[in-house]
Amino acid sequence: MKKERFYELWANVTIAVMLFVVMFVSFAGGTSYEPVKDREVYAPIYKGNSAENEICLTFNVYWGTEYVIPIARLLKEYNFTTTFFIGGSWAVKNPDIVKSLDEMGFELGNHGYNHKNHGSLTTDENYKEIAVTEGVLRDIIGKEPVKLFAPPSGDVGDEMYAVCKNNGYKVIMWTRDTIDWRDKNSSLVFSRAVKNLNAGDIILMHPTEHTLQALPNILKYITASGFEVTAVSNVI
Repeated sequence: MKKERFYELWANVTIAVMLFVVMFVSFAGGTSYEPVKDREVYAPIYKGNSAENEICLTFNVYWGTEYVIPIARLLKEYNFTTTFFIGGSWAVKNPDIVKSLDEMGFELGNHGYNHKNHGSLTTDENYKEIAVTEGVLRDIIGKEPVKLFAPPSGDVGDEMYAVCKNNGYKVIMWTRDTIDWRDKNSSLVFSRAVKNLNAGDIILMHPTEHTLQALPNILKYITASGFEVTAVSNVI
C-alpha cells in the first residue's frame, strides 16, 4: 500500500510539473510542437516485416490485472516474448507487476495514462498523457522505456501524431483485432488471432480470462505454422 501511494503521489506531482512547463512554454511564445505537414511521416504501423517468420501478440493493459502474469508465464513456457502496452494509471497501481514483466524480458510500450481518445486531445493533452506514462514506467523499471505508443481504442489524430514524432515515438496499431474486450468467447479469440496468419502480423489482445483460455491453442497453432512470437520492436 505504501508503494502504491508513493507512485500515485509521484504521478500527481509529475502531472503538476507538466502543467507548469506547458503553461511556461506557451507564455514564452508557444509550444515546440510542429504542425503535421506530411501524413506519410506520421504513418502508424499496422504490420511488421513479412520477410521474417515472426508475428507479435500485443497486450494492451488497463485492467485484467489477475491475468497479466499468467499470460506472461504462458508465453515464456513457449520461449516467446511480446510487447505489453501499459496504461500509466494502471502501472501506478501495479508497479510490482510492471517490474516483473520487465524482469521476465518483455517489452513495455506506452498506452497513455488515462485511456483517453487521443484523436480528440490537444497537443498539450497528448503530450501529458504520453510523457507522464513514460516517466512512470522509467521510475518503475529503472531504465528508459521503449518508444512505442499504442493509442487507446486506436483513436488517432494529427496532434497525437505530431507529439509522437517530436518525442521519438512510433505509433503501433494492429493487423488484426481479436476484440477480446467485447466478445467473451475463447473460440472467437482463437479464430480471430490465427485466421489467415501471415508473417509480420501484429495481433491485438487484452488480459482477459477467455484470452488466457485461448492462448495455449493460439501458441500451438503459431508454432505448428512455423512462426515465432516476438516483441513489436523485432517485428517492425
